Parts: sequence; structure tokens; C-alpha cells
Amino acid sequence: MSTYNPPTLEQLALEALLRNDAIDFSDLEYLPTMLFPPLFLEAFNSRHTEMLKAAVAAWPFSYLPVGPLLKTADVEMMQAVLDGIDLLMTQNDRPRKRKLQMLDLRDVHEEFWDAWAVRDEVCSPDALKKKQGPESLPTYAMTKQLQVVTNLSLFFSLEEDQKCLLQWAQKCRDSLQLICLKMKICLFPLEIIEEVLNIFQPIYIEELEICTHEVLSFLSFFPHFLGEMRNIIKFKLHQIDFQHDVLDTVTDVKKCSAKFFSQFSKLNHLQSLYLNGAYFSYDNMKTLFRCLKTPLESFSMSFCQLSTSDLKHMSKCQSLYQLKQLHFNTVVFSKSCFKSLRILLENVSETLQSLQLEHCRMKDSQLKVLLPALSQCSQLNSIIFYDNDFSSPVLKDLLQCMANLSNLTVEVYPAPKECYNPLGYVVVDIFSQLCPQLVQILMAKRQPKTIMFATATCPRCWKYCVYDMEIRLCLCWQEIEDLFCMLRNEI
Repeated sequence: MSTYNPPTLEQLALEALLRNDAIDFSDLEYLPTMLFPPLFLEAFNSRHTEMLKAAVAAWPFSYLPVGPLLKTADVEMMQAVLDGIDLLMTQNDRPRKRKLQMLDLRDVHEEFWDAWAVRDEVCSPDALKKKQGPESLPTYAMTKQLQVVTNLSLFFSLEEDQKCLLQWAQKCRDSLQLICLKMKICLFPLEIIEEVLNIFQPIYIEELEICTHEVLSFLSFFPHFLGEMRNIIKFKLHQIDFQHDVLDTVTDVKKCSAKFFSQFSKLNHLQSLYLNGAYFSYDNMKTLFRCLKTPLESFSMSFCQLSTSDLKHMSKCQSLYQLKQLHFNTVVFSKSCFKSLRILLENVSETLQSLQLEHCRMKDSQLKVLLPALSQCSQLNSIIFYDNDFSSPVLKDLLQCMANLSNLTVEVYPAPKECYNPLGYVVVDIFSQLCPQLVQILMAKRQPKTIMFATATCPRCWKYCVYDMEIRLCLCWQEIEDLFCMLRNEI
């Protein structure tokens, strides 16, 4: 016998509202607060744009996170939401009726909509209270104006939804507070970047990521805006090659790069700096470290070359002396720079929590230089030495140092170089024998939590063999092992 589940009063009310083609936002004034989120979801999912505009204009909470919904929607739905803000802003005679303070276009707080989709929870006053609060914005961003908050990724050209947002923002910039917290710029026309930064004021940007090959033109254009980005917390520079424009003179390159880095002295809130694939020369590193004025928590470099001079300047930079994260990935060090790196490690030994020296082609002699400093880094909880060329005896020395660091929770080490044959292929028997022996060095003093020894990438399957308290082979070796097992079973 089938059971009949009649629609709830809430469902009937929502269906009646959605059937109304001539809805006005004033019609929603007396709608119970708890019905707004499900009404908004129904209107959005059914593409009922008039209802969506009315729901935005009459939104009874201070915060509306539409980013999670817009990430899979087309530009028409974005336009409907923005039209709802326009409708709200035209009600100048009823400012006390306006509850909405922030429209959030970032892909955050998806749980807000997930919770409202569970109808049994909608009527809970406690649940209702918990769903109203946004992430707090910095105090300098707080005004009485309605805020529109977004993140922008500017890659090559504007997407349709970005065109829609920027055209609308240009029109409304005097009546709203437009805030971009995270901005990514990759190979993007400079004239459009300027328009964007004139709409979304640089002072509100907290995370900035830049990738450009038009180095000199960019360096001539951007310092003005960088100087205004006084509240940047995280800054990433990708593929910045200060010698890219070979037709320009060395003097021009030095002048522009110095102008660019000089603006770092104005970044009073900078905590994290990432340099990825950036080619520095002509004393750029020296200029950079001299211009850092506040203590960094995180410093990372990837796909770069560092000279002895670079490391000397780095080891003397007091803004790096309170680092919690120091990451080098695929960085080529000169042979004589490890003494300076040791000095840097000594300077950060009381604060450093995460250290990566990954894919750095380090040899036994270079690691030995660092061991005394590594043993002092008592706060380390993560260390990664993957893909370096260490022998078993030197790895044992490293592990004896690490055995005394009780805070370590993640440890990644390279397989000893004795695990490879002359052609560079893994010898599984030796790998299986040496790795457990190395782990025993740690276990004599403490129980490792997450530990891994990994071989170099297999040139055939592009995977690697891993020992993490058990052996896991690359695809090639696993096929061989499976074949041996099959043959043994047949015999």
C-alpha cells in the first residue's frame, strides 16, 4: 500500500509565489524570514529571474552569499542578482527596511545553501541564527554602504560573467562599496587591469597573484597600483623574467625592477611571499629583501635559481627571521650558498614549522652543512626533502637529527641513492631493505606519525615507489610483481 505525502504549507506557499509572474519585491515584505532561502533557491534553480530579483531586494538577512550558486550558472542569473541590487538601491525612501549589507560573489559559504536545502531544519530558530553571519571583513572595509565582495581571476581575456559584473560595477561604483579580496592577473591587457583597479580599489586586495611576460611595460605601469595595495597579506609572482625584453637595455630593466620592488616597503601587512618561476638578476633579490619591512610568516620559491649572493641577502633579511614556512621547490642552488642557507635556518629555528627542500638536486655534502641548523628547529611539524640525491649514511645522519624533533607530524624523504642501479632504475629489493632500517632510527626515539620515503619518478609510468611503513610500487614494478605472483601460482 503506497503512502501519500502531501506537500507542506511551506512548499505550497513557495509554489504559489513562483507562479506569480508579476511579483514585486514589496510583495515579499511580510513573508516569514525562514522562507527566503528556500524561495531564493527555488527561484534560482527554476531560472525565475523576476522572483530572484525580488528576493534579493527584499532579502531579510545582512548577508547574501550567492557565489556558490553562480559558479555553475550562466550570465543571465548573475545579471538577475545584480538587477535585484539595483532594485534595492532605488528604494531610497525606505532605508530602514533594507537589511542586506553584503552581497558575496565569492565561492564561499556553500554550507549556507546546503543547510537550507534540508527542509526539516528550516524552521529551527537556532539554525536560522547561525546562518546569517558572513566572514568578517577588515575594519578598514567597514562602511554604511552596501558591500559587494568578490574575487577576480583575470586570465587572457574577460569571461562573460566578468564583463557583466564589471559593467554593472562601473555604473554603481559611487553608490556601493566594491571589494575584491583576491585577484589573479595572468597575461592580461594592461588597459583592462587599470579599469578593474579603478573600480575595485587596490586598498582592499588581500591576496594578489601575478603572471606576465610583458615585464618592462608591466613594471612601468603597475608600481602605482602596488603602492596602493597596502593591505596585501599574500603575494605571488609567477614567471616574472626581468630579462624577457631583450631589446631594452640592462639599465632599463634595473630601473623598472627597482621601481617595482621599492613598493614592497609599503606592504605593511604582507605575511606570505611566493616566487614561482621568477628570473631575478641585476641585484633584484638584494633590492627585494631590503624593501621588505614587516616580518613574513611564509616564504616560498619554485623553479628559480639562487646565487651565493642571493642567499647571503636572504640570510641577512630580518623580515625573514620569524618565518613559519620556508619552501624551496625545484630551486637550483649554487654550490657555495649552503652556508648562507644554514645561517637562515639558524635565524628561524625558533619559529619555523614547515620546511621544504624538494627537487633541489642536493648532494650529501650540502645536506651535511645544514644538519647542525636543522637539529635546532624544534618547532618543525612538517619537513619534505623529496627528490634529492642522498646516500644511506647521510640520510641516517639526517634522521638522527629529526628523531629529536617531537613536533614532527609529516616527514617526506628521498629513497637512498643506493636504491638505484647504474641506469637509474629502482632496485626494489634494496629499497625494501633500506627504508625500514631508516625508519627504525626514528622509532628508537619517537613514533613517527606520517612518514614516507619515495623514489624518483619512473621514466616509463611516471609514478614512484613509496615506503610509508609498507611498500607501494610504481605501476611498472607492480605489473612485474603481479606477473611473478601469477607464475609462482602456476608452478
